[in-house]
Amino acid sequence: MSRPPSFVPPPGARAYPLRTGRGEFAVVDSPVADGVEPRGVALLLPGFTGSKEDFNPLHVALGARGYRTVAVDGRGQYETDGPQDDESAYAQDELARDVLALAEAVGAPVHLLGHSLGGQIARAAVLLDHAPFVSLTLMASGPAQISSSQQDRVKLLRDALAVMSMTDVWDAIQAMETPEETETGGALDEGLDDREDLRRRWLGTKPAQLLATGRQLCVEPDRVAELAAVPLPFHVLSGSRDDTWPVPLLDDMAVRLKARQTVIARAEHSPNTDQPAATAKAIADFWDTAAP
Repeated sequence: MSRPPSFVPPPGARAYPLRTGRGEFAVVDSPVADGVEPRGVALLLPGFTGSKEDFNPLHVALGARGYRTVAVDGRGQYETDGPQDDESAYAQDELARDVLALAEAVGAPVHLLGHSLGGQIARAAVLLDHAPFVSLTLMASGPAQISSSQQDRVKLLRDALAVMSMTDVWDAIQAMETPEETETGGALDEGLDDREDLRRRWLGTKPAQLLATGRQLCVEPDRVAELAAVPLPFHVLSGSRDDTWPVPLLDDMAVRLKARQTVIARAEHSPNTDQPAATAKAIADFWDTAAP
């Protein structure tokens, strides 16, 4: 499986704090490739324990297809500030309103893509107001709460954060990982390789953000029927294996949404880093059909 080597933005991309009506958000903003006719703008939301860098492998290929892509650290994620201990700031409705502010700042209408937790936040934003969006792609993001095994992992993390520092929790996670988990990243949404970068990202993320969003993942209700009533084109994209939401659940969600569905072979919960070329092609093919 393909893995990016570092957190360095791809050629041509720019990392900076994007100013919005709800504060500044760290982004990686990647332009349309030189000589290519612009076809649209997309906003990319990462998952639990993730960051904007999870999308680095996709930017160049999507730019070559005519899409400017803006990947964002959500409130309290990595390089975007947020309260250290106040979980109310990370309520799903608050995070959804951040997405609406980001879309306005980037220049709506935009294609919206969310990975895992980011997909559920994206769904909440669309349900608040679908007007700023051209389409919604749910990447490895299921209809309701995460699987029982992943709920157990999130509960262990939450229990640890209640009594340990972020540094101590990081050290404990590294000590507990199997060799296979060390090779693949281990945690719910990690798909990057450089351990120092991963450590820096972990320590930059606010504990309250992890606690609040981890709880959301464990109790999220099924809102597929509500989303299906929204007049947008949908895309359900996943790897061929997923321990967070089993693929049959994603198959059923795609049917209920009347969505385009793509299953990326030889990819798991992070097709963006497992098989970036195939994933970028599938995303751009969908966006081409969903153009306003």
